[in-house]
Amino acid sequence: MRLSAVPAIFLAGLVLAGCTSSSGPESLSAGLPSKETTSSVVQGSGPVPAADVGQIIAQSDAHPQELAWAGQVPQPQAFESVTTEGMAVPTERPVELTTPEPGETPRQRAQIYSRQFRDAHPINFGSASPRRHAVHGVDISRWQGEIDWVKLRSQGANFAYIKATDGGDHLDPMFKKNWRRAKEAGLKRGAYHFFYWCRTAGEQADWFIRNVPRDPDALPPVIDVEYNGESSCKRRLSRARVLEKMQVFMDKLERHYGRRPVIYTAPDFYRDNLAGEFKNHPFWLRSVAAHPSKVYPGRKWLFWQYSGSGLSHGVEGRIDLNAFRGSEDDWHRWVART
Repeated sequence: MRLSAVPAIFLAGLVLAGCTSSSGPESLSAGLPSKETTSSVVQGSGPVPAADVGQIIAQSDAHPQELAWAGQVPQPQAFESVTTEGMAVPTERPVELTTPEPGETPRQRAQIYSRQFRDAHPINFGSASPRRHAVHGVDISRWQGEIDWVKLRSQGANFAYIKATDGGDHLDPMFKKNWRRAKEAGLKRGAYHFFYWCRTAGEQADWFIRNVPRDPDALPPVIDVEYNGESSCKRRLSRARVLEKMQVFMDKLERHYGRRPVIYTAPDFYRDNLAGEFKNHPFWLRSVAAHPSKVYPGRKWLFWQYSGSGLSHGVEGRIDLNAFRGSEDDWHRWVART
């Protein structure tokens, strides 16, 4: 029997509706992201490749581990992601340690100063001493006061991570001065953000971006995640929520700066939230009583904070001391690629 025009149109609508949705309203709402979710920068699911790094590290460290690499994100690119349990999971990220292409003109290498720091509470790390690492640096904030950056560099501070922001409304009052003077003194410098668990990740990322310049010569930004008993925020989020908020914050910074953020953390926070996570992100690990391989077994790392009681000309009081994972050549290659 031939259908009239109106019933035919009605039936066609029903067929189309069946093709676009096979279930009821629950299926439409189940896929909605949380307020923290954002589209991610593409990321690979596998670990950071070894690619000749193991051979390099074995020559300079009694505890051979792979060097975590923070490669530059190609621009422009489309950002696609899949969502798992409300958290954006990137599908691909470029992670490889590479050397300049044939014919590529390398940048002039900055002088590396040997470590001459003292320590108010020195620790005997044995054969795993941080002195075995060639490139050392510091991290500072307002609490170091006025800094003589030229003297500090000559003491062995080849890089400095400078406190910029925390939460969604606090700017370190010394950040702009330290940021400018560190560069004038010839240090490689980067900025870090202290994460506040009672503000949304998006707000905090916006605040950091508002205050930290997009400088192509800067080191990748750092997210500092740890427990802080002195904070007014006493919330202890679930592991899933911690990872979700971190992912949102880091994705937003990576899209803006074109560099994958470094994750700084401490043993207790790492144990509760980060063990086995973010395998494609570089880590900066606090470990002031033992080598990171003992405190964070199996974790690749880029920076090791080995002391919170360092002493140096150019700074009044104590300062945090850090080592880069690798040789001088590793450092120069990493800086050139980031």
